[in-house]
Amino acid sequence: MANIELKNVSYTYRGAEKPAVNNVSCEFEEGRFYAIIGPSGSGKSTLLSMLAGLDLPTEGEVLFCGKSLDEMDLDRYRREDISMIFQAFHLFPLMTVTENVCYPMELCGVHPKAARERAKPLLESVGISAEKHNRFPANLSGGEQQRVAIARALAGGAKTLLADEPTGNLDAANTENVIEILRALAHEKGYCVIVVTHDQEVSDMADEVYRVRDGVLTKI
Repeated sequence: MANIELKNVSYTYRGAEKPAVNNVSCEFEEGRFYAIIGPSGSGKSTLLSMLAGLDLPTEGEVLFCGKSLDEMDLDRYRREDISMIFQAFHLFPLMTVTENVCYPMELCGVHPKAARERAKPLLESVGISAEKHNRFPANLSGGEQQRVAIARALAGGAKTLLADEPTGNLDAANTENVIEILRALAHEKGYCVIVVTHDQEVSDMADEVYRVRDGVLTKI
């Protein structure tokens, strides 16, 4: 069974003449690294928003493990079933690195002490050494902040990662590092990783690539 499936999905913004996403059907499976590419305004962000349950389609349906998002508690879905990684990192500036990673666990009811114990190996798994765990995000490089953001995304236990331009603010070396982490999560840990990107290097490393143009999704 597909992890996430879109069935004849369209989305039209109020007052718009044409749909931003037009009759899209596709499947995303665990253990695969996907890239979705396309020019600005093509419908990529709208598609990602529906995958994340932030918007529901105006036509068709999005299914998670066979169940329509229309029938699910979307707050719980975003908290427990999927995790987001953003171009701008969106770390909490007044929380330490460890506290940022603990936050989603504590939201799910994990005791703070247990959350801190889990945070350490998560951070080390993405290359953040122990000496940096008590630093604030502003004291890290951009690449390090993105790796902390990945660790935080993993902390909630969701096996589906949605990444919005995760390498957009990184140099070439850090871009390669982040891509390798995401690929390893898919291939070695069984995650479903879906990346919306303009970065050719990301799409070159993906298992499957989709292009969005004028709201239409095409596998390439």
